[in-house]
Amino acid sequence: MSTASAIHTYQFPTMIHFGAGARSRLLAQVKALGLQRPLVVSDRDIAQLPWFPTLIDSLADLPVTTFSGVWGNPVVSQVEAGLAAFKDHEADGIVAVGGGAPMDVAKAIALMAHHPGHLFDYEDGRPDARPVDQPIPPILAIPTTAGTGSEVGRSTVISDDATHAKKIMFDPQLLPQVVLADPELLLGLPAKITAATGMDALTHLIEAFLAKGFHPICDGIALEGLHLVAIHLKDCVTFAQRLAAGESLSEAEQAAHLTARGGMLNASMMGAIAFQKGLGVTHSCAHALSTVCDTHHGLANAMMLPAAMRFNLPAEPAKFLRMAQTVQPGATSGKAFIEWILALRQAIGIPDTLTDLGISTKATDQLVGVAMQDGCHPMNPRPVTEADFHALYQDAFAA
Repeated sequence: MSTASAIHTYQFPTMIHFGAGARSRLLAQVKALGLQRPLVVSDRDIAQLPWFPTLIDSLADLPVTTFSGVWGNPVVSQVEAGLAAFKDHEADGIVAVGGGAPMDVAKAIALMAHHPGHLFDYEDGRPDARPVDQPIPPILAIPTTAGTGSEVGRSTVISDDATHAKKIMFDPQLLPQVVLADPELLLGLPAKITAATGMDALTHLIEAFLAKGFHPICDGIALEGLHLVAIHLKDCVTFAQRLAAGESLSEAEQAAHLTARGGMLNASMMGAIAFQKGLGVTHSCAHALSTVCDTHHGLANAMMLPAAMRFNLPAEPAKFLRMAQTVQPGATSGKAFIEWILALRQAIGIPDTLTDLGISTKATDQLVGVAMQDGCHPMNPRPVTEADFHALYQDAFAA
């Protein structure tokens, strides 16, 4: 484990401890939050990793229990099982460890710990939504992927078990109080997951920058995050591929891998901070793919991003040029940015088309129906009609 001298602390507004070995601060930070009986929420894969028991052992001073019944796109039944674990343990706070799924489940557990009714009674934007007016237990987050940035977000996205429809619950109190962003925990992430989650972060950054409205702070964060993705994502995937092939990395390469993972961790958090401005049509299409086809969210974004950007380019040519020059300083047109996205996707192993992903064109009508109802596309810089959604999916099937 790395020394604490390599760890940086900054706040925006979540207190973030970033650097190799940041997880060593877990016990101190749990105690600083006043927690005495934490529940650790993770997923079934993370719970099997060799470093996970060591992390739990670091909390040995406290009565602690673990809930790891999370997998795939999180659903209400997982939240209900985690809530039962929270109450059985008489927990007073949550340590969320993992990617977007356990982060979302942890937030939903925290929301429902002291609130009555069903989780979806608190859906954001619902006219008759119940008020979030009871205490929400503190959350400490330890991300193990660089994609959703949920560790610095104020919402949770949970699907209905039966329909797979995604619902968003939002409240500022769902923002974790502390993040331990430790790039060492990402070093063993497989190439495919690295690529898909990285494309999720990229999509957040792009759509936040393009979203309607005036928010220069989010715009600046989005562009710097985009710069970090351009520098680091391909390297992260390449190192993961080499490790999977059984190659040994030199000491310098190991340091470069750690730097790349750290860069993507920050890019991911910056994407989640920036998209408080809004998202767009890529996410509406991707949410439909996750709902109808159970496609991994990051991969769904990666599949739809080129088609969505081709659609949006005429509406914001100046912004596309800025993004192009961020990733390629010599770029002279916004079209170069779309070409960069296509080249990046190919370099990190993202399939070319929805057909390559095994999705049938027969699903198009259902996909369009779900996408039309999604809450992201109203912030898209170009209005999106039902016919536009059909054309976007057609583009993604044929690209």
